[in-house]
Amino acid sequence: MFYCREREMRDLNKRYNRGEFECIVIYGRRRVGKTALINEFCKDKPTIFFSALNASKKENLEAFSKAICEKEHPGTDLAPVYTSFDAAFTKITQMAENERLVLVIDEYPYLAKASKSISSRLQHIIDHTWKNGKLFLILCGSSMSFMEYQVLGYESPLYGRRTGQFKVQALSYKEIKEFNPSLTEEQQAFVYGITGGIPHYINKLAVGDDVDEALKDNLFNTSSYLFEEPENLLKQELREPAIYNSVITAVAGGASRSNEIATKVGIEAPICAKYLKVLLDLGILIKKTPITEKPGKKTVYAIGDNFFKFWYRFVPQNTSSISAGRIEHIYDSVIKKHYADYMGRIFEQMCREYLFLYAIDVPVLLSDIGQWWGTDSKHKKEVKIDIVGTPAEGNEYIIGSCKYKNEPVGIDELELIKEYAEVFGKGNKYHYYIFSKSGFTNGLKELAERGEVRLVSLEDMYK
Repeated sequence: MFYCREREMRDLNKRYNRGEFECIVIYGRRRVGKTALINEFCKDKPTIFFSALNASKKENLEAFSKAICEKEHPGTDLAPVYTSFDAAFTKITQMAENERLVLVIDEYPYLAKASKSISSRLQHIIDHTWKNGKLFLILCGSSMSFMEYQVLGYESPLYGRRTGQFKVQALSYKEIKEFNPSLTEEQQAFVYGITGGIPHYINKLAVGDDVDEALKDNLFNTSSYLFEEPENLLKQELREPAIYNSVITAVAGGASRSNEIATKVGIEAPICAKYLKVLLDLGILIKKTPITEKPGKKTVYAIGDNFFKFWYRFVPQNTSSISAGRIEHIYDSVIKKHYADYMGRIFEQMCREYLFLYAIDVPVLLSDIGQWWGTDSKHKKEVKIDIVGTPAEGNEYIIGSCKYKNEPVGIDELELIKEYAEVFGKGNKYHYYIFSKSGFTNGLKELAERGEVRLVSLEDMYK
């Protein structure tokens, strides 16, 4: 099934129906659903679909030639190999004279690696031939840094040739409900916490009515696809997967600053910085800075990919038991009991998505939303505010708290975030939000009725 990409499909079809030359760049992290989006778009259109190989120029030219022949003679085994990519492009030009043709080059970074001049060759034929025709060209890639710098970037030969670009993002917590509509809100949130809204992982998790059983069968199982996914992805993308694994393990274990991570891994800080940059480019790690502040001493590293976050939290330390087939014996007592703690940070992420994407009657037009942390000099302690929403205009802020616990939240939480708002110290008015998995006390509800705070339950977030 194909879910949740209606906007992208609408925009692609609108461009296709114009009948003019298009050069569309589609990119995003691996597994996010780029190829599925392209396949859905192309399924009723004349298409040459070429998925580049992580191989030599010769092998890629052979595969490209076969893709062209497959369009003209479906099912044939005898595909002529063109003498060059220029010759192949000339053939595509001839084919596009008679019909609106879609040319997809998937995994474009592989082709660019194999043929160093391919971007310049595409630039030349776009400028001199294709721009006046009706070809619909799609360049797709999973290497975020390559696509942003070597395709979209100013120094790329292809700079200025694109007519549109789509950075395909993971699905939001609310969008993934379409995959398993029968689950409760708490189960939906947990699936989001495991998969991070990556459609491929949601499908591989294969949740029926029981998330726990799906995890035992499809993640905490040495024969399952998801059990080896992080390791396989690192091997596929990187030359030194073992070191990258150590870096991610260090971050998962609580190291958040470059020097701390380097010390845990056992490498020098400048070398560690290079590994960190690659993991940032892949979207596995993220940098976090208190909102409203510039990157600096307070900037920390964290795992930004929820699947990697979940896997590194629960799999490595239990690998021996999983390998021995003892998951049933340890699941409840060793693994499941920590889920609520793990979901605390995920819930914060969901609450920020809710305010930015779904909430109605938000009193502040938000320009950004994030966390803030700093020092309370009066009480000499560090404080953290789960949600700070900054205004697009004016001087009013949203201050929020997120509680993923099994008991209702009370008045003391409102008093606490008011105290933290004073430490934050920006703006002339604050609008308070409290999010809770398990509801609120009557006392806090009374304050909400008087307009002192807005209360949002997990159920409210899915309405």
